[in-house]
Amino acid sequence: MANIIGIRFKNMGKVYYFASAGFSFQKGDHAIVETARGLECGEVVMENRDMSDDEIVKPLKAVVRPATQEDIRRAKENAEKEEKALALCAERIAAHNLDMKLIGAEYAFDNSKILFYFTAEGRVDFRNLVKDLAGQFHTRIELRQVGVRDEAKMLGGLGICGRPLCCAQFLSDFQPVSIKMAKEQGLSLNPTKISGTCGRLMCCLKYEQDNYSSLLKITPKQGALVNTPEGRGTVTEVNLLAGLLKVRLEKSPDSPPLAFSREDVKVIKDGKNKPEKKEKAEEAELE
Repeated sequence: MANIIGIRFKNMGKVYYFASAGFSFQKGDHAIVETARGLECGEVVMENRDMSDDEIVKPLKAVVRPATQEDIRRAKENAEKEEKALALCAERIAAHNLDMKLIGAEYAFDNSKILFYFTAEGRVDFRNLVKDLAGQFHTRIELRQVGVRDEAKMLGGLGICGRPLCCAQFLSDFQPVSIKMAKEQGLSLNPTKISGTCGRLMCCLKYEQDNYSSLLKITPKQGALVNTPEGRGTVTEVNLLAGLLKVRLEKSPDSPPLAFSREDVKVIKDGKNKPEKKEKAEEAELE
């Protein structure tokens, strides 16, 4: 059993666990901790909590000390210097005519290093840029290429729903999202309607997927042959969330389909939901 706290270094970034080392922290406090990049000042997002050894990924580093007002002041100064570093780096990228898009900059707490984030279509030879920046800032320079989802998370913005991007608001990790989720939820496979600002499938497709998967197991598919209180028929339409089926009865094939509750029908032969070759090819393009 260990007493731990959760610390976040960037807004909506991943939460890391550290041993409290006997210190007591409240949510919103700041702490100095040792990381792979050296000393860092992070915000406490999870107060002291006892956790069993099975739940801890070892080795678990301990908090160095609570952050002082001087530490917090330095962290704020670093944030201000990052804006100036971004502008200068963007200028040098243009001067070197490099095909890369600068996303963000991050100072190490002790100013021993500056980390620049960028996106690019492929690999970029930025060795001369690093030498140039090292001469400008007189400190160690590191450039890190990130994906388009990370870019959206760092820059923020509004989604097609009109709300701030989920990744920039509360998602600490990206979950796998597939075109199969959009199909099972009955969404249009139009890329412009199911893609986020980053150009990838929307993260929110994952939110209700477990519920849809459960309902699909107990709901007849379109094309299924079923028994209803009005007789036998074929399912022509399915409203998964409402649990309603539209069934065209065999005894009156020319009449409009009738609506039945999922619980009121019994499957004789379930419909097949295998995509055709053309449909599979379209899905591959969306993925």
